[in-house]
Amino acid sequence: MPTHLLLADDHQLVRQALRVLLEQAGMVVVGEAADGPEALRLASTHQPDVAVLDIAMPHLNGLETARRLRETVPQTKTILLTVHTDEPYVLAALQAGAVGYVLKTQAAVDIVQAIHTALQGAIYVSPRVTHTVVQACLNGAALPPDPLTSREREILQRIAEGQTTKEIAADLELSVKTVESHRINLMRKLDIHETATLVRYAIRRGLIPA
Repeated sequence: MPTHLLLADDHQLVRQALRVLLEQAGMVVVGEAADGPEALRLASTHQPDVAVLDIAMPHLNGLETARRLRETVPQTKTILLTVHTDEPYVLAALQAGAVGYVLKTQAAVDIVQAIHTALQGAIYVSPRVTHTVVQACLNGAALPPDPLTSREREILQRIAEGQTTKEIAADLELSVKTVESHRINLMRKLDIHETATLVRYAIRRGLIPA
């Protein structure tokens, strides 16, 4: 039985290239998403074996999408695609439950192997990132704890992307009062009181690209 895949990337050309590559390897793409919320909906519907997610997706980034997939469709293995080789991103991906970390520049070479490795119950990282992971382990590195809830991280990302409170409320089907309450809570937790500083925090945590 062929492996069923979900692809999520906000660039259609990237998704098309991945689809061709993976279908040539005998796999079946059961869904394509342009952002995190769409990926979650499609994963719930299709229950794919593997979800291949871009880290830098709008509205809900790949890291947060991976966390939610682990909760909602735990049988789906998650592989993250990224341009980042630095330690915080790699650690955040593994902590989010990803079992694959593939550099976009190496995707044509690495992605099929990453999927096979994930299905065997192991973790795959692109060779260019392996040194980063080893050094992080040797140094006992860990990301500082994130005080925010999943919903607060989602709202923070949307704020950093420039959405207004009303736009966020409409997209998430929440009241304006509820969104404003989340905004106040996350700013209090982070001890941040200006939007520009929130944006910088979001970049540091990998919620939006630099």
